Amino acid sequence: MSKAQQSIIDEVESAIRAGSPEKGLETARRVTDLFLSSAGSFDDEQIALFDDVLERLIGTIELRAIADMGARIALAEISAQLAPVAQAPPSVIRRLASNDEIRIAGPVLQESARLDDGELVRIASSKGEPHLLAIAGRWWLKEIVTDALLARRYPSVSRRLAANPGARVSGGGFAVIVGQAENDPELAVSVGVRVDLPSDLRRRLLRSATDAVRARLLSRAPPHLFEEIRSAIAAVTIGVEREMSGVRDFEGAKRAIAGLKATGQLDEAALLGFARQRRYEETVATLAALSGSTVDVVRPLMQSVREDGLLVSCKAAQLSWETTGAVLESRFATGAMKPADLARAQNHFAGMTTEDARRTLRFWQVRAS
Repeated sequence: MSKAQQSIIDEVESAIRAGSPEKGLETARRVTDLFLSSAGSFDDEQIALFDDVLERLIGTIELRAIADMGARIALAEISAQLAPVAQAPPSVIRRLASNDEIRIAGPVLQESARLDDGELVRIASSKGEPHLLAIAGRWWLKEIVTDALLARRYPSVSRRLAANPGARVSGGGFAVIVGQAENDPELAVSVGVRVDLPSDLRRRLLRSATDAVRARLLSRAPPHLFEEIRSAIAAVTIGVEREMSGVRDFEGAKRAIAGLKATGQLDEAALLGFARQRRYEETVATLAALSGSTVDVVRPLMQSVREDGLLVSCKAAQLSWETTGAVLESRFATGAMKPADLARAQNHFAGMTTEDARRTLRFWQVRAS
């Protein structure tokens, strides 16, 4: 054990023996800052050391947090600091995630890669609505987790999952959402434009939808679903159901993009042309190639009614705002985004860094694999 490691342990022991809330909080902050300063260079043994000492400190702080607002704020700060760190101490992350205070548990529930599916399922099955909402906001969720979330039947959780393009939902899970959507117009629109919604459930949704909801579905439908939804609405209106087209095949677009790359023509100008022509498959495949990602990652981002995930891919590809705006608008079959929505997206895009966007995209790639 190094002198630095022994010093950390001695300081923690001293803080715990002192029993002073101020001493404990100060030490926890110092240990957290020390970990964050070199998290990427620690080996497993060093991470385990930090895991042990931080968990002990947090245990003492939790006892005081019931009546001490300062302690709760400190734990929430530690949670927010550790949530995005891939090498974060695993036991500490699990402890924070299980805290009943959502301000403490929320950051790691929504972002930490240290929480595995089993832990997420356990929390989804035992905690309250705020904790479930935090989990539902994670960019990548497997069906085992979304099934556990939907089993609790919270409408707010269903709305968040439906709007989350990285949440994989089983057939049974979609049945739960569609059943709730019959009395929830916002949920009906969010789930109705998902590319992975089974066709039979889309028809069920459209049968019960009002004319206003059907019109909104058409206005928000991405190009690859527009004809399917329009045909389904027409069939439902006249009381006839027929087979609708399935998910589009991207293989042709991938081959075309590979050809452009081979001839040196795969660049931002090509993407701008595809986006302006609203050639959905080519836009997705080109953006995936330019951002160093894959179609499987970019496609749900394009399908989402939210812009933030797609902005990450565009920033990672180092696109101009002109091209990024065209990509955003290419998600819809017709029309243009509202100026206020475009302005908000542009501000968000300008605040991103290419390095952070690429790091986030790599994380999504790993989670989607």
